[in-house]
Amino acid sequence: MKIAFVVPWYGEIPGGAESECKNTAENLSRNGIEVEILTTCVKEFNSDWSSNYYEEGVSQLNNVTIRRFKVRQRNTRLFDRINLKLMRNQKISAKEEQIYIEEMINSDDLYRYLETHGSDYDYFLFIPYMFGTTYYGSQIHPKKSFLIPCLHDESYAYMDIYKNMFQSAAGLIFHAEPEATLANKIFDIEGKQIILGEGIDTNISFEAKRFREKYGIYDDFILYAGRREPGKNTPLLIDFFCKYKQRNRNELKLVLIGSGEVSIPEKFKKDILDLGFVRKQDKYDSFAAASLLCQPSINESFSIVIMESWLCLTPVLVHSECAVTKDHCIKGRSGLYFENVEEFEGCVNFYLKNPQLRRKMAINGKEYVDKNFNWDRIVEKYVRFLEEA
Repeated sequence: MKIAFVVPWYGEIPGGAESECKNTAENLSRNGIEVEILTTCVKEFNSDWSSNYYEEGVSQLNNVTIRRFKVRQRNTRLFDRINLKLMRNQKISAKEEQIYIEEMINSDDLYRYLETHGSDYDYFLFIPYMFGTTYYGSQIHPKKSFLIPCLHDESYAYMDIYKNMFQSAAGLIFHAEPEATLANKIFDIEGKQIILGEGIDTNISFEAKRFREKYGIYDDFILYAGRREPGKNTPLLIDFFCKYKQRNRNELKLVLIGSGEVSIPEKFKKDILDLGFVRKQDKYDSFAAASLLCQPSINESFSIVIMESWLCLTPVLVHSECAVTKDHCIKGRSGLYFENVEEFEGCVNFYLKNPQLRRKMAINGKEYVDKNFNWDRIVEKYVRFLEEA
């Protein structure tokens, strides 16, 4: 079996579909599956999509072959104008949809390679759904093309241009039941489907004391781990925490780790601690030291950080409008969810006042991850699904 993952960018990129693709490819490779990466020369999502950061050609990373192709030049201004409408949840025309997909990241050299080397591979796995590499690439050899869409309930998902792509694919690999439900609600899917999840490294070590001593944080704290941006609802978390502190005179802190800019009100700078991007071991230690992890994003198709938090024996608090993270909490009996600031306050205080229940919920979460998302199980499910498709 020979598999090619087709992804807009590839490398040491933390979090998101990029990290999932890399981890999945490497774990399949370790289990004897021949895997290649077909990608562009762009560095990452936040880079200039017209700029070739990497040299084109073939390279190796952790025993996985990477083929990089130069990107097509694009009209960034035109794309940004249409994308702004979508970010504001405004309806766009069919013409604007076509411009959007043509002026995002694309590689004509990549598409030509797919056309001429289709017989070299048994399966193509395209991740995630919205980029040009998936849209154009998956329709070249649809009978051996599988989508890993990473679908959210967002304006992009409702664009008509994606319907044929979802309908023509040989199969779809989903991370969670709510994602599959959403996809089948929007698209008339004909290909085979599986709710597979994501693989997690369950053999991680952590030490709360080590984190507290290194960063000098000894009070109870809520942890946020991930990109700090409006799309992840970080500003909402900061706002709710500030309102919580106005109503609760305790020593609780909010600790932020991850990349991206963040604005902290001057009045609360002693209570909101921004550690920026930290080492992986420090991240695991921070999970263990936290009273709870808060994942406020409503746009998640899986959420690695809540799985890592459970593995480090810390329960989670998620936004009730994110069907996926809420579903994980319910199925794992390992987290709470909030809709407004009052519910946020109630959930936080419940955790602080009930340490034994907090511990029990965290143990439930660890068992949920160990049972469903260890790499041996995920690799087995990938291979079986593709062979039977």
